[in-house]
Amino acid sequence: MAEPHKVVIIGSGPAGWTAAIYAARANLAPVCVIGVPKSNPAPVLPGGQLMLTTEVENYPGFPDGVTGPDMMEKFQKQAERFGTKVVADDVVKCHFDRTPFELELADGETISAHAVIIATGATANWVGLDNEMRLAISGGGVSACAVCDGALPNFRDKRLAVVGGGDTAMEEATYLTKFASMVSVIHRRDELRASKVMQQRFLGNDNAEVLWNKVVVDVLGDGYITALELEDTQTGEKSTIEVGGLFVAIGHTPATGFLDGSGVALNAKGYIDLTTRSSATNIEGVFAAGDVADADYRQAITAAGMGCQAALDAERWLGTKGLA
Repeated sequence: MAEPHKVVIIGSGPAGWTAAIYAARANLAPVCVIGVPKSNPAPVLPGGQLMLTTEVENYPGFPDGVTGPDMMEKFQKQAERFGTKVVADDVVKCHFDRTPFELELADGETISAHAVIIATGATANWVGLDNEMRLAISGGGVSACAVCDGALPNFRDKRLAVVGGGDTAMEEATYLTKFASMVSVIHRRDELRASKVMQQRFLGNDNAEVLWNKVVVDVLGDGYITALELEDTQTGEKSTIEVGGLFVAIGHTPATGFLDGSGVALNAKGYIDLTTRSSATNIEGVFAAGDVADADYRQAITAAGMGCQAALDAERWLGTKGLA
């Protein structure tokens, strides 16, 4: 096996690339394993959730906005400028019970590292409709993040729909009431799972409603969403509502499957458990950053901040071991 790398970063969203930039500038010669495109059940691309975001207007430094893919391309170029090595493959298994650590790749290769930063993110859970994904990828008015996209001009003063019934859905829907003419929460049951206070916060708005016992069976619109086809879960009756945007708020799944058997502690929701204010996991020398360890904020800027934190923590840890 080749000489161990000082630090290997797994993931290539804002957290991964920011960690790479900081690690590279610290002369740690980082390797960034960025993953490969996947399409089942929903698209997952190197670069993370921002690759499915057309316009980003809330990231500082871009006064005119920037597309998610363009932002990630800039992040990558900046990381590579300082010497980050990029590996386009998936890590399928981690051996953190030995030092240096060993990471198995999908192509059969194994790479070793003294320190590892996990920044694989979390993927939004989608309804799973072809038109839903087509319009989400093309910027056609379908999104999985109201806080990210809801204030965009194309959503203002329109009827917007939110799929979901938990606290996240209520939070997203309440946020959208600031901009929409009406926010229609679509829920498959006759009562919400959200806490009473979150329900009241949403339903206390004049432009808020819940469509009970309904599921979305199709998203209508060619280049941009125009309507939703709904089905009643009790009667099977079909109906159509005109909307100017659809926000899917049925949770996220952290990309931690490859950590099975690794010993990295996860919380009850499957996110990496960071028990302190640092980015350190329960395994010495293994750090985490971004949405893979953050079920609360899930923003590009918070992920980037965590990537910076992880790189600094890794550098300091390597220094204590005489490896930096």
